[in-house]
Amino acid sequence: MTEPFSVRLEVRIYEIDPQLHLNGGFYIQYADHARFACVRAAGVSIEDLLGSGLGPVNLETVIKYHRELRGGDEVDVTCDWEWGDGKAYRVHHLFRHQDGGVAAEVSHVSGLLDLKTRRLVPDPERERRTRATRPELLGLAP
Repeated sequence: MTEPFSVRLEVRIYEIDPQLHLNGGFYIQYADHARFACVRAAGVSIEDLLGSGLGPVNLETVIKYHRELRGGDEVDVTCDWEWGDGKAYRVHHLFRHQDGGVAAEVSHVSGLLDLKTRRLVPDPERERRTRATRPELLGLAP
């Protein structure tokens, strides 16, 4: 199995809280950034997805904190996809310090929303697979 997709981000000074570590809301933004970068790297055009009347939606988000991130730290954020048979799928993100230690985990239960009916599409895996040029980045067999 190959390593999951990853992006490196630097914790910026305006993202820290009064305890001098990364504010909790930015963990979600970092995870969103990694997921968007992964989808783009897989060849899926968000503009085309939205143009076809579909939009990604998070149904649940869980953050688990392990070691703090402080201003100036660099963190690698992975993006690992888990597909099932239903309307929802999971995306797991690990936040790793440069020494390899885990700073946090962010997990999402997500789906693709039909923007006209406001309902989840029945097979989000198929929708992603048909649009991806590198489906393996999305955890899908090529």
